[in-house]
Amino acid sequence: MKRNMDQWTKELLEAPIKKAVPVLSFPSIQLLGITVKDLINDSDLQARGMKAVADRTNAGAAVSLMDLSLEAECFGAPIRFSDDEVPTVTGPVISTEVEEDERMEQAEALAVPEIGAGRTQIYIDAIEKVMGMIEDRPVFAGVIGPFSLAGRLLDVTQSLIYCYEEPDMVHVVLEKCTEFITKYINAYKAVGANGVVIAEPLAGLLSPALAQEFSGDYSKRIVEAVRDENFAVIFHNCGNTANITLDSMFSNGANAYHFGNAVDMAEIMEKAPADIICMGNVDPAGEFRNGTPESIRAKTLEVMEKCCSHKNFVISSGCDIPPLSSWDNIDAFFNAVDEFYSK
Repeated sequence: MKRNMDQWTKELLEAPIKKAVPVLSFPSIQLLGITVKDLINDSDLQARGMKAVADRTNAGAAVSLMDLSLEAECFGAPIRFSDDEVPTVTGPVISTEVEEDERMEQAEALAVPEIGAGRTQIYIDAIEKVMGMIEDRPVFAGVIGPFSLAGRLLDVTQSLIYCYEEPDMVHVVLEKCTEFITKYINAYKAVGANGVVIAEPLAGLLSPALAQEFSGDYSKRIVEAVRDENFAVIFHNCGNTANITLDSMFSNGANAYHFGNAVDMAEIMEKAPADIICMGNVDPAGEFRNGTPESIRAKTLEVMEKCCSHKNFVISSGCDIPPLSSWDNIDAFFNAVDEFYSK
C-alpha cells in the first residue's frame, strides 16, 4: 500500500501515544513452526512471517529480516547457516594474508553484484508479496549499511585497522558497497516497500572523525538516492560509540534513527534535536531472548520513563530480536508499552 512517509514521520513525531517499532521478524519462525534456514530461503514464508507478527502485535510498522550476511554473500563471502540463529559471515573476501598492494588490487577487481544475486531476489519477492497482506501499517525492508558491509568483506577487526593504515583501499570497497546497497534498496522501492531499515552497527565502533569519513558520507549518499515522500529510511547503529557519533548519523537525512542497548537512551535523547525521531533500546539478547516477562516489563517501563518526556522518542528493541526469543517476553514488551501510555 502506497503511503506518504513524510506524513507518517510527521504524525509519529507529533503523536502523544506512539506505537512501539521493534526490529521484530526472525521470531516469526515460532509462529510458523519453521527454522531460520526455512525462513531465509523462502519468500512465501518471509511474507507469511511478517503477516503473522503484524497480526499478533500492534507494532507501528512491519520490519523485514535484519540479515546482515545477505549482501556480503552476494560479494562472495562465506556464510554459516543454522536452524535457530541468524546467518553470519565467516570470512573476508579481500584477503588479510597478502601485501597492501595486492589487497588494493583485490579491492579494485571486486565486482558489484547484480540485484537478484544470492538470496536478494527471495527477499525482494517477500516484500512484494507482503505488501498485499499488510495494509494497516508501513512495511520496511532491511539492508546492511555501507561500512558494515565493507567490514564483512575486509574482516570486521581488520577493517577498523585499515581505516588508519589503508584508507584508500577501504574507500574503494565502500564505493562498491554503496553502489550495491543503493541498487538493492531501489529494488525494494520498486516492488512497493514503504521504507527501509539500514543497519550500520560497525560504524558504532569508529571515532567521530572516522565515522563521518567511512560511514556518514556514504550513508548520506544512499539516503539521498532513495528517500522521497513515499519512501522512508530508518538508520540503525547499535555500537557503543553511537552516543559520540550522533553528528555523523544525523547528517545523513534519514526519517528516524535507531539505537542499540550499548548506549544510554536517555543520553541520546538529551543530545538529539527535538525534531529527529530516535528509537530504542530494550536489550534484545538480555531481555527479549534471556529475560522473563517480568524483567522485560520492568526494563521497558524504565526506558520509557526516562525517555518519553521527549516527544521524538519511540520505544523499540535495541537491535534485531533473536529468533528463539520467547513470545511471552515479546508480548510482555507490547503490554508494558500499553501500560505506560494508559497511566
